[in-house]
Amino acid sequence: MGAMRTAGSAIRMAAVAAAGLVLLAGCGGTGGGRGGGKDDGAAKGERPGGPARGGSSTTHLKNIPEVGTALRSRIPSATRQVVAVYGAGVNSADATVVLYDKGANGWDRKASWDAHNGRRGWTVNHHEGDKRSPVGVFPLTDAGGVLPDPGAKLPYTHSSAFTPPSYWSKNTRHDFDYVVAINYNRVKGASPLDPTRPEGQSKGGGVWLHLDHGSGTSACVSVPKSGMRALLRALDPARHPVIVMGDKAHLAA
Repeated sequence: MGAMRTAGSAIRMAAVAAAGLVLLAGCGGTGGGRGGGKDDGAAKGERPGGPARGGSSTTHLKNIPEVGTALRSRIPSATRQVVAVYGAGVNSADATVVLYDKGANGWDRKASWDAHNGRRGWTVNHHEGDKRSPVGVFPLTDAGGVLPDPGAKLPYTHSSAFTPPSYWSKNTRHDFDYVVAINYNRVKGASPLDPTRPEGQSKGGGVWLHLDHGSGTSACVSVPKSGMRALLRALDPARHPVIVMGDKAHLAA
């Protein structure tokens, strides 16, 4: 009986690892997969507390800066935390990530970081392999990574299955030390490693917040390691966090 339990456990672990490889492939082989990708920008550091691009006021804001009514209307009324991704342009891989928290007096900007998105920019109709990040508002409910839980409030899956395949370029080896799943074409409440895509494989999936390697991704949003740690420690399911992401023009619509 003990041998049967051991065998069953081994099978489950193998299944998790296989699912992880599927998801990592979906997240895109950031940095160019087998051969390594052409960098879309130089590595950028953390700018805690820096202003969002184009924003002047930073505390007690009525609304999230530079986000128009189309996307603003999709932010749930219960949401008290927003991760805003301000893409530099529709075809640009450069972005700024800003964390906002809502209190009694409105939205306060808590921190910001230079970041990257899909190496070909943004799209409102994301599909597998287009190398663009999806524009929209998506809940943030699940996290994980190769490294142990740094104090996340979101459910955290600690697993070596997040490790990128050895054939990816060297500068991506630590991309998934920490991740937060972006709820685009995935099952809410499942591990980021869950490969299920409710809208079908062609719509893409495995879109995450993860560590930055200095250039564009296949669809994910990447920030410095210190930024990922800060986000994991800040994002609180009780505050119903979402990510609002897109290039400036789509955000402002």
